[in-house]
Amino acid sequence: STGGQLMPPIMGAAAFLMAEFVGIPYMEIVKAATIPALLYFLGIWLGTHFEARKNNLQGIPRDLLPKAWVIFKERGHLAIPLVVIVYLLVVGYTPMRAALMGIFLSVVVAMFRKNTRLTWRQIVFGLEAGARGALGVLVACAAAGIIIGVVTKTGVGLKLASALIDFSGGVLILMLGCVMLTSILLGMGVPTTANYVITSTVAAPALVQMGVPILAAHMFVFYFGIVADVTPPVALAAFAGAAISGGNPLRTGVEASKLAIGAFLIPYIFVYNPEMLMINATPLNLLSVTVTAIIGMAGVSAAMIGFYITKSSWWERILMLAGGLMLINPGSLTDITGLVILALITLYQWRKNKSAEAVVE
Repeated sequence: STGGQLMPPIMGAAAFLMAEFVGIPYMEIVKAATIPALLYFLGIWLGTHFEARKNNLQGIPRDLLPKAWVIFKERGHLAIPLVVIVYLLVVGYTPMRAALMGIFLSVVVAMFRKNTRLTWRQIVFGLEAGARGALGVLVACAAAGIIIGVVTKTGVGLKLASALIDFSGGVLILMLGCVMLTSILLGMGVPTTANYVITSTVAAPALVQMGVPILAAHMFVFYFGIVADVTPPVALAAFAGAAISGGNPLRTGVEASKLAIGAFLIPYIFVYNPEMLMINATPLNLLSVTVTAIIGMAGVSAAMIGFYITKSSWWERILMLAGGLMLINPGSLTDITGLVILALITLYQWRKNKSAEAVVE
């Protein structure tokens, strides 16, 4: 659910603010965010797969799975408003107008079938819930004007940006680490929108001064503001999940952050490889960055979980982590080294798994 704010075409409220702050159309934000979001969910899938294999968890039998056609036939019409909203955004409607049309269409479309039909009481309750939910965004937007005005008119923004650059010694990786920690700390219990307003005003300009493209800088703080929801000690999304499952909140937060390791890596990837955000990207560059990122994330995810083809020893995990990080770091030498390390680990684990199977037989 945390990744829903990262996934186009309908992203979190902060993404609409980003379009205003950066000064580009919202659909450009959508286009830039597509590949990183897909990589994020791929990372979640890999982590879940490795964890399931590690604990020998089995999937639901096919005969017990719900039939896709039955679900589509009964509730497929509810996707129509979403399709219309995306279409309106593509043809140039403002996000506000597209959302208003989507709300109206949702009520109309729900009337198509008896099992989704809304009563007047439900409609009123939905409008009330929507208004209450919008209050947080409204307050954040109002506060944004004050913060931006103070930072820009007084010159505080430039001073803070210069202070961050001085603190990091002008080293980009250290600067990114400082901004990441700032975004995560601010995101602990603070709504994503408010977090983004503060960090985009204070931290993003410092990244831009160090040569990071403005869109990549804003996406960087946007990502880590969201990742804060699954980062202990205050992982609100993980704590909500723990309340539902009855698990330990802190343990749930730790496991969630391990599964979401891709979200910690992807922002660094697109800062060092802006092609991932469609910034001056050629098809070959985009393919190269994406493929190495996928393999690197698989290596890091396997290292975090402790399982790849079979259970991993401590030295295998260290090598997989090193190989994965090398693939994430741009450069032909690091890419080749990372690929060789992961290929050797793959061969070693495959042979170890075969030997274990032979012993069992």
